[in-house]
Amino acid sequence: MIYARITMKGTGKPLKRTPVQLVFDADGVRLDGRTDRSGVAAFDAEPGSGKVLVDGVPRYQGHLAGSLEIELWSLTERSSGDDEGAPAGGCCGSTAYPGMRTEVLKVNSDEVLTDSEGYLVDLSDWSEEFARARARAEGLTLTSEHWEVIRFLRSYYERHQVQTPARDIIKHFRKAWGRGKGSNRYLHDIFPRGGPQKQGNRLAGLLRTKGEH
Repeated sequence: MIYARITMKGTGKPLKRTPVQLVFDADGVRLDGRTDRSGVAAFDAEPGSGKVLVDGVPRYQGHLAGSLEIELWSLTERSSGDDEGAPAGGCCGSTAYPGMRTEVLKVNSDEVLTDSEGYLVDLSDWSEEFARARARAEGLTLTSEHWEVIRFLRSYYERHQVQTPARDIIKHFRKAWGRGKGSNRYLHDIFPRGGPQKQGNRLAGLLRTKGEH
């Protein structure tokens, strides 16, 4: 079971009888629910990566498992993420420079410009569909684990305005997944083209971490 508890900041009062939706990254499954009198929406689902929408607005993105605590100032407050539940602030701007070799990646009906290694030229062009298209181009099928890493990398950049150091990636996923999967080796196994700091950042619409080549 997954429980989303929605409360109001400051007062701590539960948000009652409000629509809540879970959207899972790997398969796109959407589960609809509604908070009860205690502000909790319960979902009979296995853990996975995705996002929580409250009254249609993304309010949480990342690992969906156990009890999720979500605090709101108000229902009219806009999410810190874009309409796909991804961090928006700071993840924008062009990385183009004179003489840059570029390529075009087809994302649905749009053409998105990347550099010759597949990193976005304009970071604001990132979308979940870009991540899927970039993964297909690199022969990678995205699973819930891939999405957890992608969302963690974007969230870290949102908070710190810098790409995630390797030690912080390992520390986070060792806690989330356990010592076996939360290791440098396993993370490179699921991101075989350069690990999370190269392939992960490409799919997350970020540049590689400084110092990674």
